[in-house]
Amino acid sequence: MSAEVSEGVDELGARLKAYEGRAAAVAGVGKDPVNAPMIRHWCEAMGDTSKAYRGPGAIAPPTMLQVWTMGGLSGHEGRTDAYDELLGLLDESGCTSVVATDCEQEYPRPLRPGDEVTFDAVIESVSDRKTTKLGTGYFVTTRMDVRVGGELAGTHRFRILKYAPARRKSQAERPRRPRPVVNRDTAGFWEGVAQHRLLIQRCTGCGTLRHPWLPGCNACGCLDWDTVEASGEGTVYSYVVMHHPPFPAFEPPYAVGLIELAEGVRMVSNVVGVPYDKVRIGLPVRVEFRGYEDEEGALVLPVFRVVEGEG
Repeated sequence: MSAEVSEGVDELGARLKAYEGRAAAVAGVGKDPVNAPMIRHWCEAMGDTSKAYRGPGAIAPPTMLQVWTMGGLSGHEGRTDAYDELLGLLDESGCTSVVATDCEQEYPRPLRPGDEVTFDAVIESVSDRKTTKLGTGYFVTTRMDVRVGGELAGTHRFRILKYAPARRKSQAERPRRPRPVVNRDTAGFWEGVAQHRLLIQRCTGCGTLRHPWLPGCNACGCLDWDTVEASGEGTVYSYVVMHHPPFPAFEPPYAVGLIELAEGVRMVSNVVGVPYDKVRIGLPVRVEFRGYEDEEGALVLPVFRVVEGEG
């Protein structure tokens, strides 16, 4: 890590703060209007069957907000140099790694097929220097305002941590397995996993099952729910084989599957029990609960083992 990052007086932080309020994109234009095919693909991928997103009078799922502003490989003409300059300063200081931490969205107006979006983006804030388990660096937040015909349709805040990676204490130590993010919406699922139970949320209003766990029902909007215990049986709906980049505690190549449970919901987890190159769509699998132990204590995770005799 360079002296500029590690010394007591945060001169780099002061230089970064000067970018707050500067535009990151001006008068950007969505490359495609809001359209039904992209909405359909999104809903199929997410397993969202809400009637609000199809037919006459359909709206786009609110969480698709960022989709309509993406520039693809060629980027957008409205992008300014300020954001690249900011990241360049961080790279020069030794903060060469980046991880997305969270995003926040607001939806003042629904988007509908045919809407043509425009957007502006601003560097909203740069944090003071922070030290995390990943390393020392800065949280950078951008805010994008999305409009249709000049009317605000949505706001998207995106936050990253740009950091200098922390040095490992010992190369001989086996890296610990990453812990799942547990919050008030997902705590019940992970409590069930710790008891070797695979729990699925069920809307008490319309009976729709859902995964991942959410605070409300996508089908009817009801906020009340209970759970059903899954049988654990399913099939490989889709999968990828991870070769690169390598992650601590994982040894590539390994298969990550989108598993369709017998109950109809889908979840992502590792596919085990056969070599990675033998995993195929349609393979029958069954949940298996694996325990791990490290300095933070016990950890139980669900994986899916190919049913004996298959694969």
